[in-house]
Amino acid sequence: MVSRRQFIKNTGKASLALWLGATSNGFANTAFIIDAPSNFTPFIKIEKSGKITIFNTKPEMGQGTFQSIPALIAEELEVSLDEITIVQTSGEKQFGSGQAAGGSSSIRGNYNEYRKIGAAAKEMLIKAASIKWGIGIESCYAENGKVYSSKSDKSFSYGELIEEASKLELPKEPKLKNKSDFKIIGKSIQRPDIPLKVSGKVEYGIDVELPNMVYATVYRSPVIGGTLKNFDAAATLKVPGVIKVVEAKRIVGKYNYSGVAVIAQSYWSALQGRKVLKVEWDTHGYENFNLSDYENKLRNLSKEAGVIDKNIGNVESIKIEPENAIESFYETPMVAHHTLEPMNCIAHVNGDMLEIWTSTQVPSAITGSGPNDLHSQIGIKPENIKLHSKFIGGGFGRRLYTDYVIEAVNIAKQIAQPVKVIWSREDTTQHSALRPMTFSQLKGGFSKEGELISFQHKVISPSYFDSVGSSFDKSKVDAIMVEGIGEQAYEIPNIKTSYVYADFHVPVAAWRSVTSSTVAFAHECFVDELAHKINKDPFDFRLQMLSKESDTKRVLLKLKEVSNWDKSLPKGKGRGVAQWGFFAGLCAHVVEVSIAEDNSIKIDKVIAVIDLGEVVNPNNVKNQVEGAIVMALTAAIKPGITIENGKIKQSNFNDSPLIRIHETPEIEVHILADGGKIKGVGEPGLPPFAPALANAIFSITGKRIRKMPFDLNLF
Repeated sequence: MVSRRQFIKNTGKASLALWLGATSNGFANTAFIIDAPSNFTPFIKIEKSGKITIFNTKPEMGQGTFQSIPALIAEELEVSLDEITIVQTSGEKQFGSGQAAGGSSSIRGNYNEYRKIGAAAKEMLIKAASIKWGIGIESCYAENGKVYSSKSDKSFSYGELIEEASKLELPKEPKLKNKSDFKIIGKSIQRPDIPLKVSGKVEYGIDVELPNMVYATVYRSPVIGGTLKNFDAAATLKVPGVIKVVEAKRIVGKYNYSGVAVIAQSYWSALQGRKVLKVEWDTHGYENFNLSDYENKLRNLSKEAGVIDKNIGNVESIKIEPENAIESFYETPMVAHHTLEPMNCIAHVNGDMLEIWTSTQVPSAITGSGPNDLHSQIGIKPENIKLHSKFIGGGFGRRLYTDYVIEAVNIAKQIAQPVKVIWSREDTTQHSALRPMTFSQLKGGFSKEGELISFQHKVISPSYFDSVGSSFDKSKVDAIMVEGIGEQAYEIPNIKTSYVYADFHVPVAAWRSVTSSTVAFAHECFVDELAHKINKDPFDFRLQMLSKESDTKRVLLKLKEVSNWDKSLPKGKGRGVAQWGFFAGLCAHVVEVSIAEDNSIKIDKVIAVIDLGEVVNPNNVKNQVEGAIVMALTAAIKPGITIENGKIKQSNFNDSPLIRIHETPEIEVHILADGGKIKGVGEPGLPPFAPALANAIFSITGKRIRKMPFDLNLF
């Protein structure tokens, strides 16, 4: 590889660009680039013309990374978002393996690292200007894409400095700005993707059209677990526009499925051809599976001891008088992800080359060379895979998986044209992996003095890790399924959490806030039951278990203040509280309810406090918390997914509905961003809602809810 000096000498007045990014070791490097080195992950491109491009490596699915990631870099680089071009990456190898969005990790996992990239570039540009002027660095400063001299009215644009800057060593520990000097971070600035979305200029995966493209729809076994025996495509091939009918293989975690794909000149023709397709399935007895029977199995499994997750103190050695003990059982259903953009993928196999156009949360998994990445499932070398990653019309965890991409590639291998595979809403509902149901057995015990001294939470459920991979050791705890239950900040001397594995043949998947979306309901409702047992205010009861300083205590104190909890409510109104801290972050809610004229429960207001440590865009945080609450409300009061005779009963929004705007309560969001541990945004607002709502309903009706979903009209 030529040196930077030689490259400059050779190129003369050619168009140059300074690239700055993160190496495979996690920090930064710079170069004048023709071909980036293999370990180079550029985030910033500064051209001699003055154009500045910042690359966003986190997929945009409505959570705001298209602004928030560039904002961190731009803040330290001293450029406004109006002065830069933002480019979404598509799994290119030079951008590394971190091109994924999930677990509310985009900001919390990279907050300072992205800032350092911008700060390092700024320091190099300032030093380059000081050399050109022959003055000390301390006499130079950067602002609005330029470096200024404090000794004169001279300035250089960044583009004018890239040649000199390229000769400098990259600072290993660039100085970051003081929070008080932020111009972008912490400000409610308009997101650049919103005008594009409302004007229809954004291209989602389902929008892509290519020359010579054909369409496909797949007939999959209606009975989950069914396998293809044979098919008769005679009638299908007579449908105008139908080109070909082929087998379509799909891999979902440890499960391998085969369907029948109808390929046609239009999606409509493909659908018409699918309607007359004759397929015979081997259902392997799964046609006898009913979810109601499986739920009874889970209830019976609660009698098993399970595998210990956390064991603090010794709950078995404590003698609790029967009148001081309490036990409850909670149940939550399966739910679908309901991404508004149905699953879709365009694939084109040309010889040993593959090109893909889709909406995915994991571009790195599609182009990567890891043992579990796409290449290992389709038999195409990772260096021969090119991805065009598009904006995502809803992810919620569903697009963390590549089964729909695998299926599209396997279809594309059988036709010499780009093929667009579209899942209908019914396909997306009935053939996707689902959030698993979780059942929870909880026990608590008080001392004679009324102190909570024993707390147990046992989860009985299918296993996430068993579903996504066949190597799961069923004698061990599935950490995903007991997420957070042993991590709450409550100071209880004896705590035991455990897990009982339940075999399941249905693929399960992460759903927004993963298992916290279910176990928090049981955990925080039971905390309310404990408070009621000893006639304590549920808010005060929680705070009494938080004598030490903690983020949870700060959040609850703030929530108590902003919700006016100590102020009595008018007759006919009630309220409930819940909090939840887990890997993604920490949030707490107070839900206010009243009884409507028809005796149904009306949700009047939700007050939320979310703790972030630091905040990039407050408006975006409020949007995400509001969205999480709406999604939590849907899961709490709308029908879940059920299985009868081996088939998912629900198919579309008519029988698996989402919350409508008139059902949405007033939502008030408060943000704590006072430093400390940086936490996530997209998921933490979801888990506390259902328990806070159930606790509010109890406060006004005296009826304890222990099973989701629940009907607000039955009170």
